[in-house]
Amino acid sequence: MSEKVANILDHYPTYEATIGIEVHVQLKTASKMFCACPTSFGQTANTNICPVCAGHPGTLPVPNRKAVDYAIMAGLATNCEISSESDFARKHYMYPDLPKNYQVTQGDVAICMRGWVLTQTLEGEEKKVGLTRIHMEEDAGKVMHMADGTSHIDLNRAGTPLIEIVSDPDIANAHEAKHYLTNLRNIMLYLGVSDVNMEEGSFRADINISVKKQGATKLGTRCEIKNVNSFKFIVQAINYEIERQIEKLEEGGSITQATRLWNEKEQKTVFMRGKSDADDYRYFTDPDLPIIRVDSQWLDRIKEQIPELPLAKKDRLMRDYHITAYEADIIVQDRALARYFEEVVRISEEPKMAANWLLRDILGYLKEHKLTIDTCPITASMLAGLISKISDGTINTKAAQEVFAAMASTGKEAAAIIQEKGLEQMSDIAQLTALCEKLVKDNPDVVAQYQAGRERMIGFFVGQAMKATQGRGNPKMINELLKDLLKK
Repeated sequence: MSEKVANILDHYPTYEATIGIEVHVQLKTASKMFCACPTSFGQTANTNICPVCAGHPGTLPVPNRKAVDYAIMAGLATNCEISSESDFARKHYMYPDLPKNYQVTQGDVAICMRGWVLTQTLEGEEKKVGLTRIHMEEDAGKVMHMADGTSHIDLNRAGTPLIEIVSDPDIANAHEAKHYLTNLRNIMLYLGVSDVNMEEGSFRADINISVKKQGATKLGTRCEIKNVNSFKFIVQAINYEIERQIEKLEEGGSITQATRLWNEKEQKTVFMRGKSDADDYRYFTDPDLPIIRVDSQWLDRIKEQIPELPLAKKDRLMRDYHITAYEADIIVQDRALARYFEEVVRISEEPKMAANWLLRDILGYLKEHKLTIDTCPITASMLAGLISKISDGTINTKAAQEVFAAMASTGKEAAAIIQEKGLEQMSDIAQLTALCEKLVKDNPDVVAQYQAGRERMIGFFVGQAMKATQGRGNPKMINELLKDLLKK
């Protein structure tokens, strides 16, 4: 989260960008928005459909209560006002993947209105991005263009419940956009309302971008980039589109309002279609669906289900365990990782060491072996056991690395591995004193250099002591003994 994204506007200091983002979040319900068909991903085409989601005439939709619960939960977690009454509307457009020729969505009053989510400026300051609304709607199907030139329609996704989170145009650059989307995605993940899998389309963003001269009161003409499904592509698409618009204006041209797509291969946005306005969709209230009335009891029930959210967790981890903002930022990106960390600390009572081992060794191992924290062979209790053996002086950090590797490959506890391999740290004061005295006696030239002010030469003696003990010497004790001897 603290990573700074390159700002294309640095090259155009007289311009500024205005960015608003619409995020579609697929809700993690068992069935679709208005029928009982399953929402499972990757099934054979047109097997998860029925007359309702396939748009057969005369069928009647029934709202999914769980989807409404999830929409309310998302609104509460993003500081929205929950509307006491909202309704469903029909948004008309004719695409082959929309079987009814209209999409059921919400009209002027959505279930959630006027909220905010934090982002981070280029200077590292917190900034609120306003939310215009969060509304419920159904997803469309999917058009598949085949190699033989034909196109096929898969309606499995049609009717899948979505919420659309619409931001105000408060975002100034790609850096702020990435941090806003990261925070928003983490909130949805912590709530459990979606798996927010960007590759499967469970979390996808439409980005509205316009540019204008700094100080100008009138906004520029905006273009929308549709369905960008990775943070990397979102950053690239925003920077490209800002530069494209500025260069066109600098050449004396004008911007045409349009919907564009991000072409990953060519690394540019490409024209898709002219941008439609709200009037073009001929919105009207859906006569087949009831008004959603949310009373205080319903709200209270949802409030009780909201867990500790990522930014609140980050603040608590920093306060309770005295870890850095950078460490806490990484830990809270994954709810399971945060649980793992707190379990390690609960057992070992060594939060700083737990953070170090988790961020360096555990995450490194997971990345190398393409695992998640839930499939890590080293459980939280196993890592806590290793940390305890370091903390009580049983092993030193060099031996700990060997133990860690053995734990990952065998699944054995640290104590058993230490005993099997004879890795206990040498901490016998008499043995270490005799060893250090011999090293000082045998190296008078190095002693002279140390006593002449080259204090770093103590590293020579520590290295020799560790070599003599085959890496098992207690480095803290060795350092203290050598310092005393070299002063005499």
